[in-house]
Amino acid sequence: MAYIHHIETLVPEISYTQEFACEVMKTWTPDPKAQRYINKVYSASGISKRHSVVRDFGQDGSDSLSIYRNNGELREPSTGERNAVFVDESRAMVQEVARRAMENCSTVSAGDITHLITISCTGFYNPGPDLAVMDALSLSPDVERFHLGFMGCYAVFPALKMAEQFCQSNPSATVLIVSVELCSLHLQIKGDLDTVLANSVFADGAAAAVVSGKQPAQSGRAFDIAHFACSLAPEGIEDMAWDIGDKGFNIVLSKYVARIIGAKIERIISGMLARRDMNLQDIDTWAVHPGGRSILDKIETSLKIEAEQIQASRKVLFDYGNMSSPTILFVLAEILQGSSTENGERVCAMAFGPGLTIETAILDAVVS
Repeated sequence: MAYIHHIETLVPEISYTQEFACEVMKTWTPDPKAQRYINKVYSASGISKRHSVVRDFGQDGSDSLSIYRNNGELREPSTGERNAVFVDESRAMVQEVARRAMENCSTVSAGDITHLITISCTGFYNPGPDLAVMDALSLSPDVERFHLGFMGCYAVFPALKMAEQFCQSNPSATVLIVSVELCSLHLQIKGDLDTVLANSVFADGAAAAVVSGKQPAQSGRAFDIAHFACSLAPEGIEDMAWDIGDKGFNIVLSKYVARIIGAKIERIISGMLARRDMNLQDIDTWAVHPGGRSILDKIETSLKIEAEQIQASRKVLFDYGNMSSPTILFVLAEILQGSSTENGERVCAMAFGPGLTIETAILDAVVS
């Protein structure tokens, strides 16, 4: 057995409303057609605000990653400049979210940690975030460390699979998973449709999850990890992708992603559940990575999900946007701490990424 004993989430203090971001983005292109498309995309995003480490977004100043210089001229930072901000900001965030996770976990302590898995796809440095967490928690140098990089929005699922396997092979194992993404560092000053769509949804955040084979605390809340599955929709291989450019990471997020997922998801999920002698009606709650409002809409329709069953995903999208890999942990935290969550409640979690990869997990709520 392996349990998710606690999930901690963290966002930067700075946030921008979607309306404000929309107005700024319209100044980034002189094309009236692109400006109309920006209006349409932002108003239909299902997002209220997003958090960012960029302190001078949309205004003069240079105390962080400068988008505007003091003379008001638009400027595109280099990849090196963006990554330098990532190093400083992500290090502080992984340390803080890891500290909070261990302080608020009633089942295990930092001294119990045997494995550490860190996740990010929005920046690189080495020694990396794993050593930053080691230092923050004063962990033993014998702790086994792993980093999952450049996987995208679904990366928490491979991390949870690894954690479960560690716990199965060693009943005394305790695994700390820490994910951080600073997507706003890679905003692109372009007017093409894919860039507008990517700029409209991505945000910054971090999350940590504590996984162990130990029984959950008597008065606590946890998830029992029941099953994982992975599938591919290769026809979407060119619709969700990114590479490293001279002016940040070049992200492709096509409007066709939602259509592809909507067309495939019923067969994939039904097949996965059938292998566990279950069907769609056996799922109480759906924890869907909110890659965008259209993705949630397509999945809700395709799987015939009731609005309240997917409410946590829509709330996270509304409050935070798409933070890439940590986002699914925000959704699971929302469900786990929800006053209506009951013992034995069956949750189907899913996330999507390049490939087009579709990762899923079955989790059972343990509430006492």
